[in-house]
Amino acid sequence: MLKRLNLFPLLTALEAGVIGLFFIQALRLLIGLLYSNIGGATVLSGIDPAAIPPGTPVSADPTTVTNQVTLLAYLLALPLASLLIGQFRIMVLMAVIIVAIGRALMPGASFETLMPAAALTVTGGLLYIALIVRHRLRALPYFFVLGFSADQVFRAIGNTFDPSWSPAYREIQVGLSVGVGVLSLILLLLETRRARMSVDGGSHVSPDYGLLPFWGAVGLSGALFLELALLALPNAVAGRGDLDYTILAPFLVAATLLPVIPAVRGAARNVIGTFDGGTRGWLWLLMIVLALVIGLRVGGFGAVLVLAQFLISMTWWWVGRPKAARERNLGGVWLLFSTILLGLLIGADNFTYDYAFVRDFVGDFRFLNDVIPPLLRGFRGLGIGVILLAAFIALLPMIQTRRRVPWTGGTPVGSIAGVVLVAAVSASAAYAARPPLVAQDIDEFRIATYNIHSGYGEFYDYNLEAIAQTIEASGATVVLLQEIDAGRLTSLGVDQPLWLARRLRMDRRFFPTNEGLQGLAVLSRIPIAYDDGNLLPSIGVQTGVQRVQIQPQPGVVVTLYNTWLSPLLEVSASESQVSLQEQDQNAQLNALFGVVAAHHPNGILGRTVIGGTFNNVPDSELLAQMRIAGFQDPFSDYPIELGATFVRTGLPRARFDYLWLRNLQSFGINVQPNSASDHRLAVVGITLTPP
Repeated sequence: MLKRLNLFPLLTALEAGVIGLFFIQALRLLIGLLYSNIGGATVLSGIDPAAIPPGTPVSADPTTVTNQVTLLAYLLALPLASLLIGQFRIMVLMAVIIVAIGRALMPGASFETLMPAAALTVTGGLLYIALIVRHRLRALPYFFVLGFSADQVFRAIGNTFDPSWSPAYREIQVGLSVGVGVLSLILLLLETRRARMSVDGGSHVSPDYGLLPFWGAVGLSGALFLELALLALPNAVAGRGDLDYTILAPFLVAATLLPVIPAVRGAARNVIGTFDGGTRGWLWLLMIVLALVIGLRVGGFGAVLVLAQFLISMTWWWVGRPKAARERNLGGVWLLFSTILLGLLIGADNFTYDYAFVRDFVGDFRFLNDVIPPLLRGFRGLGIGVILLAAFIALLPMIQTRRRVPWTGGTPVGSIAGVVLVAAVSASAAYAARPPLVAQDIDEFRIATYNIHSGYGEFYDYNLEAIAQTIEASGATVVLLQEIDAGRLTSLGVDQPLWLARRLRMDRRFFPTNEGLQGLAVLSRIPIAYDDGNLLPSIGVQTGVQRVQIQPQPGVVVTLYNTWLSPLLEVSASESQVSLQEQDQNAQLNALFGVVAAHHPNGILGRTVIGGTFNNVPDSELLAQMRIAGFQDPFSDYPIELGATFVRTGLPRARFDYLWLRNLQSFGINVQPNSASDHRLAVVGITLTPP
């Protein structure tokens, strides 16, 4: 009956899609955990643990992190098992069980369990890839296409934060894990029966028996990186392409899912088949590169990134290929190489953001200071370069394949079912991504500034909910946010301004200063009337200034400038480094004054606030310029014990974050003691008197 109804391919695709979803969710979390735990261990290694105040969130100690990274390294060898016993179909069931158990342990897991569970899920997923290439080649593309589209829907439901990581999802996840295990067992029994009923004993070359060639594994790493870092994240595409997330989300889901429609694959085959085998891959690569460059660099054309996602989603059919009768399958080895290459791409992407924080080596590794630190600092501005490199790597399987086009059509019924699936999932994403109403019940007008350190605390404990609770407790009407991400891999792909705004029912504006996904944001309980921004000159971290205007009362307009000046860092032993950084701060502040002057050519400022992280102390020459310019500091007489906004273990308390007022009067000030970030939230009440 199943064979007559042709349900077997459908069930194998469903199993692959569910396991693909588990794999993608765990991989995103594992990337963030590695960044968090290594960062936290690095900070801990430089201080006395006894000096840490009780109750301070600590992600990991160096010993635990070393053990976890070692465990991950051992688990990465799991796909090699496919070389020894991969010929047995029961191994597919074993891989499904490994992934299902690992994923079931993740929701609400403790720190000691979470990273090993995520690592087990990811490495089990790699083993599953190696095995389905061997036994169910035609199901491989659905592992990625269905997995990434489901991941997008989950993130739309959670306002870009995957809700399946929370403790409330544990029972649902256990049910899904048990369900996919049962499905896999059923498929194994069906496969075994089909093999016994085979007339010739299965000696012919089946389109389901495949292998993962070297170039397929290389392409897998590039395509995975593109999907994880950009194209499968609607908020990342929206941030880099200057698009609206709410509108974009359903279209990106549709672009991801379109290849499941047989008619779409058939049409693509007809088009690409008119070209010579040696040029097909290069042509497809050219289209992707053009879409990426135009979408990332040409204003107003960000929507072409949706086309880039469709083109990349079509390439999953080229990763594996049918296996000849006596051909050797080394897919497990190539998967290990693919994982290493993916790690290198992720590392390169990280340093396109964190280039300014690279420190010189000390001790026995000083001899590397002439090579490694300058190389890593040189990643500044290379975000699009890393993306284009990944695109080239992703297309290598298609470029190297000249004699076959794996896109196949299907029956009209299959195409109609595919269209229904794409429409239903896209509509679900559109419904989930819709924004809530902005709360406007304002009793007092309070402005706050908060450097959230990309959602990480001093010891790299990631907790956006704690950030939201800090803002909520402050009673702020408007919050100026610095060091905020809109979809970086290391911040779990979450659009932090969007998530915080929807969690707090506030309006939001984001101004990117670094690679489109890191910068400044303003949240407001009053709808924001206008916003823009300017980049500031910088030799270190690329910074900027964001301007927003709100109207808290009829006829009353308040202009807010949100900024983050470059920090003073000890990244090298050079004595001139600090002097250059101080000059950098002065140049940025002068540029900020220039921006304000350009907005007020007559020299008359209305109700104005300049706030943010200035990364300098109140009695510095830098901050003296703010007073000379006529701005008032409401915290000037506040004791440092209460007013410190930068609190680090083992360092003196300092105030680096400010709210400077012009033509406004303050009636109350406060600094929140919460340690969700390594900075503290400062808030001031404002009396809206005439300017």
